[in-house]
Amino acid sequence: MHSFTTILCLAFGLLALVAASPTNMIQKRGAYKVERIRNPNAVPRNGPRALLKTLRKYRMPVPASLLNIAEKQEELISKREPRRRKGMGNGIRVGGFRASAAGGRGHGRGRGKGQGNAGAGGALPKANTNGTGLVVNVPEANDVEYISPVSIGGQVVHLDFDTGSSDLWVFNTQLSPAATEGHTLYDPLSSATFKLIQNAQFQIQYGDGSGAEGIVGTDVVNIGGAQVKAQAVELATGVTQSFVDDIATDGLLGLAFSAINTVQPQPQKTFFDNVKSSLAEPLFTADLRAGANGAYEFGHIDTTKFTGDLTFVDIDSSQGFWQFTSDTFAVDGGKAQTSVAGNQAIADTGTTLLLADPAVAEAYYAQVDGAQNDQQQGGFTIPCAAKLPDLQLAVGDAMATVKGADLSFAPVDATGETCFGGLQAGQSGGLQVYGDIFFKSNFVVFNGGNNTLGFAEHV
Repeated sequence: MHSFTTILCLAFGLLALVAASPTNMIQKRGAYKVERIRNPNAVPRNGPRALLKTLRKYRMPVPASLLNIAEKQEELISKREPRRRKGMGNGIRVGGFRASAAGGRGHGRGRGKGQGNAGAGGALPKANTNGTGLVVNVPEANDVEYISPVSIGGQVVHLDFDTGSSDLWVFNTQLSPAATEGHTLYDPLSSATFKLIQNAQFQIQYGDGSGAEGIVGTDVVNIGGAQVKAQAVELATGVTQSFVDDIATDGLLGLAFSAINTVQPQPQKTFFDNVKSSLAEPLFTADLRAGANGAYEFGHIDTTKFTGDLTFVDIDSSQGFWQFTSDTFAVDGGKAQTSVAGNQAIADTGTTLLLADPAVAEAYYAQVDGAQNDQQQGGFTIPCAAKLPDLQLAVGDAMATVKGADLSFAPVDATGETCFGGLQAGQSGGLQVYGDIFFKSNFVVFNGGNNTLGFAEHV
């Protein structure tokens, strides 16, 4: 098989789009907001599949009962943490950076969601000068994932913002038509500001077997007015079928720490790491809503989105995540209990469910009439009509509340009488993953200036 280097040299020798490693060319300080907008292509939620993907994302043991039921279901549910691996299994793969067969500037862009350079029909965002930026986020597939518009080289694509990974990769015109139907495509050949990073490659395979691989360049990336002029953009030249089928999303934008970026031979900085020095404040916020549009905002904290005061706790970024201690909990404001001393958790917008220590899940569902750890469903189920208690979870040395109304995920039967719980049990003493269930109850601040995480109850 031809090496990526050979293919890249042939293609870009003709196109003269060669560049050295990127430098961070960034706008003036300010704040920027990215609103999240509701996606019309929603499909029914799938609790067992969501739990399976969460367990696999963080390499946790998978019960045989859960695997059996999930294998019968085909929905794409949540994002996964990447790992490096050669080959993408039985997915669609296309090697190298190519022009169209006719020698033109690539094949058609934006099938199914516009032409790629205007996105949802609005004007292209301009770089703000006040150090702020905001984009809407849309709950896709009934809150399974949230997507937001991002401008790359003046072309708008729709990405899933994931605080549990650190790569920005996109569907683009270097993929075959079979892999891109229904996706908005980024076309590097139509961007006057795209530059290839010589010899750079990325290979991502997620825990559930899905993945992408390809080449890397830089371009101007604008998120609601927050702009980086030479942001690393990973162009997929091969993707697996699950990503092909998920037409609501045109790629991922990682917002964890740059240390776990998968580009080789030189890992690249995330958008946030590149832009934060230009922001009015070196932070971004996640405002995720149950069944409604929310927003991501860079450089500014919107105090109208939460009640009370924000509580900030230190995080441990040594593993590349927004990680903190979470070893105590309470049910409905009752007596605080300890799960496992020193238990760790991460805040992950790319995961659907709330995965906690078994002691937390067992104590919580013991207070819910009709709840059971259902082996046929692969996790805890509850009566859909049950009035659920709130759950308090330690975040550092403080306690955050997850509302009971946010802890019922989705029906598991045709009658709609039994639902999959939004709280599920992970491995005792293992990493806990506080996904979108947690965020729907809490406004969360990711402060990269002092490595802290802030939270307060949503309005």
